[in-house]
Amino acid sequence: MPIVEVQNLVKKFGDLTAVNDLSFEVKEGEAFGFLGPNGAGKTTTINILCTMLWPTSGRASVNGFDCVKDSAQVRQSIGLVFQDPTLDNGLTAYENLEFHAYLYNLSRKTMKERIAELMKVVDLEARQHDVVKKFSGGMKRRLEIARGLLHRPRVFFLDEPTLGLDPQTRFNIWEFIHRLRREEGITLFMTTHYMDEAENCDRVAIIDKGRLIALDSPGELKAMVKEDHLRLVTANNEAAKREIMERFGIEAKFENGELHLEVEKGNEFIPTLVRELSVPVTSVTVQKPTLNEVFLRLTGRTIRAEEGGAFDGLRTRLRAKNRI
Repeated sequence: MPIVEVQNLVKKFGDLTAVNDLSFEVKEGEAFGFLGPNGAGKTTTINILCTMLWPTSGRASVNGFDCVKDSAQVRQSIGLVFQDPTLDNGLTAYENLEFHAYLYNLSRKTMKERIAELMKVVDLEARQHDVVKKFSGGMKRRLEIARGLLHRPRVFFLDEPTLGLDPQTRFNIWEFIHRLRREEGITLFMTTHYMDEAENCDRVAIIDKGRLIALDSPGELKAMVKEDHLRLVTANNEAAKREIMERFGIEAKFENGELHLEVEKGNEFIPTLVRELSVPVTSVTVQKPTLNEVFLRLTGRTIRAEEGGAFDGLRTRLRAKNRI
């Protein structure tokens, strides 16, 4: 059974339709990615799933609970990690988790057991009594993930989980997240602007102008863009450009001293190209389509980085309601 269900969801703000007849499901235990540009409707949809907004029409449920009728049960079912740090830097790592446990009314026995368990999971056991302001960005992110898991949520929402972190720390965070999926059996619902990070998802939903325009695995989505990108350097690029057009009917473009061309099944085309060109080939590389190219193909534009994360509005509302 799906653990998140969205059926014909509509949300209007006056004359603006932010979410327009949106329907999708997230399977239990799945890593689900939500991609789209600023204003696509991601934030509004997530706010509805997290019970911070009521839909104009349609239905949304999390863990079997209706997001309107059963909002308290939905909030008990979810964990949240925002893009920007929300830890109290003046408290220790343990105290940050302890405060969160009080908010979710965990018993003292359960709280102690769960904090001890999660400190080991996030590899912060030796630093649990250190003040958070001394932590690195990666350590803080791991602690925030532990905090979001403290009450054992069924669905874990992650907004830009590695934004601003260096590549090595990003890699380590994803190794950690994958381990959590195996050990905790949770469902991940994430947003990201790093197209390579979306590759970590089992399925990706691409949202634009309030509508779902594509939903599939990263591999299947990229298969929609059939052409691979070839970068070619020859002994005479000008002659090679003419010959490629004459022999194969493919237009090559000059860029940074290379010839760029798009072909289907690039790996299969390269041997034929090298064999039949009269001009010696110095180097050739093939690049597979990216999810950003999928979005470009579907909408005519690329996904630009947003000024704020998809959870910015949600965080503001939560603070106003003293829920974090």
